[in-house]
Amino acid sequence: LATGVSAVASIGFLKQKGAGSIKLVCLIAAPEGIRAVNETYPEVEIFVGAVDRCLNEHAYIVPGLGDAGDRLYGTK
Repeated sequence: LATGVSAVASIGFLKQKGAGSIKLVCLIAAPEGIRAVNETYPEVEIFVGAVDRCLNEHAYIVPGLGDAGDRLYGTK
């Protein structure tokens, strides 16, 4: 959970489809992402394995993994 943009969009989609109780589970998160989800959907519980320091200028979690999606799909 880096910026929280994808999580907020996903939660919005689930709510549009009628989802009731939503819980977000993340391995690593940045405080900025947690804050974004909490501000938009305060009722969503967030479970995080580790909270890292912050996001860098590329919105990567520091120290974190870099862009996990890019690493997973080989897009960078």
